Amino acid sequence: QVQLVESGGGSVQAGGSLRLSCTASGRTFSNYAMGWFRQAPGKEREFVSSIRWRDDRLIYAESVKGRFTISTDNAKKTVFLQMNSLKPEDTAVYYCAVAVSFGTWNYWGQGTQVTVSS
Repeated sequence: QVQLVESGGGSVQAGGSLRLSCTASGRTFSNYAMGWFRQAPGKEREFVSSIRWRDDRLIYAESVKGRFTISTDNAKKTVFLQMNSLKPEDTAVYYCAVAVSFGTWNYWGQGTQVTVSS
């Protein structure tokens, strides 16, 4: 089992920045990747960004490229999402997730609210 705890959400004005953190505990040694997803009101959950452990490959959704940066600490137990130039359409609940193997996100955090006002 893997437990995920997110923090760093909040309210900002458009153009502002926020940094989300997600710390994993439990069986973290065999994880494949960690990532961020978001879900806006009335919409489906969507992929934001991920980092693959074996080669540090980073992937971003087109909507956040150039504005968001995913990173991790040396122990690869905490993943960060630096969000710059935030837009109102970035408003959503942001979830951290862990994939034990390719193709499946197995564990999810509780979510943290990000609200961007115009």
